[in-house]
Amino acid sequence: MTSPAIETDALVFEYPDGRRALDGVDLEIAAGERVAILGPNGAGKTTLILQLNGVLTASSGSVQIGGLPVDRENLREIRRRVGVVFQDPDDQLFMPTVAEDVAFGPVNFGVRGDDLERRVTEALEQVDMAEHAERSAGHLSGGQRRRVALATVLACRPDVLVLDEPSSNLDPVARRELTDVLVGLDTTLLLVTHDLPYAAQLCRRAVILDEGRVVADDRIERILSDRDLLAAHRLELPWGFSLPAPAPAPEG
Repeated sequence: MTSPAIETDALVFEYPDGRRALDGVDLEIAAGERVAILGPNGAGKTTLILQLNGVLTASSGSVQIGGLPVDRENLREIRRRVGVVFQDPDDQLFMPTVAEDVAFGPVNFGVRGDDLERRVTEALEQVDMAEHAERSAGHLSGGQRRRVALATVLACRPDVLVLDEPSSNLDPVARRELTDVLVGLDTTLLLVTHDLPYAAQLCRRAVILDEGRVVADDRIERILSDRDLLAAHRLELPWGFSLPAPAPAPEG
């Protein structure tokens, strides 16, 4: 039997001040699934992300990625398997050129020569940014920088792609361009967001996290149709919003 792409079991995380950010999270995500993690500020969403690639270590419980435990011995492989695109692309773009930014991750995983060049080219083509390879990321628009940040992760060929508020501060055109890229990817995708319409465009399943606990886990149309549930956890759809057709599953 194939192991889940992501599996947490009774996951607890406490900060040094005693605040419990995660309080017994049980979550299983199959390979190829697209899941939205929703919840108010302070719900534990970012803390959960940082557990998945070992930036934070669980106080108790466990996390596995593709059946591999997230622990000190496995950190290098875990970080290859789990690619995180943070909310601010400037956290991931710091090299002189876009191509060097995209190459940085694979180089750190030991990729060299023709394979490295191929990975950089393919990742930039995936996000429609190949023509900007020799530019500085500082000269790009916000939407373009967001796509280059995504390319830096795709070049590492992760099994799981985690996106933290990917639509924040994007204008409508940049938002659509990023959506087009994400819809075409065939990796397991975890989308952490307050943007409920964006989640509905990209995901078929939604999990609501609040006060460090999973309080709902269902098909996204059911979650977003339950106004009382959303209101109870400080989530709200824009006025006049109607659910779109579910995002198609990637081919292959």
